[in-house]
Amino acid sequence: MIAVAGCEDALYLVEVGATVEEDGLVGRDPDGRVDRERRPGLAPAWAAGQLVDADAAGSTIVLALDRKPPLLISRDAGQTWTERGSGLPAGRAVALGDNPDDVLYAGRNRLYVSRNGGVFWRALTVELPEIHDIAWG
Repeated sequence: MIAVAGCEDALYLVEVGATVEEDGLVGRDPDGRVDRERRPGLAPAWAAGQLVDADAAGSTIVLALDRKPPLLISRDAGQTWTERGSGLPAGRAVALGDNPDDVLYAGRNRLYVSRNGGVFWRALTVELPEIHDIAWG
């Protein structure tokens, strides 16, 4: 899988391998931009003041909030929410893959991936310039 990170100086393509050894930078485009629909309307009113980013796939919604833990995930279109990511740093962006169990999260300079809906996280080995936005490629 490829993670796309919009940074201050370029668009970076990062291979998300099954293990840390398989992660790696696969491309850099100085003129590239992240192409992902912004979805701030997904956040419930009680979370709107803390919202950093939001994404959805089917009935799964993930919110990145300015707090600890930084993530809220709903599997039922926002009826109920579960906190996730207690060990993650403050976030910049979040993106769901085609499979909503694939969650991509951006801290200031590093990407984190969960392949099980946000239960367990792994930091990718590639350190990037300041990240502004992310998507799955």
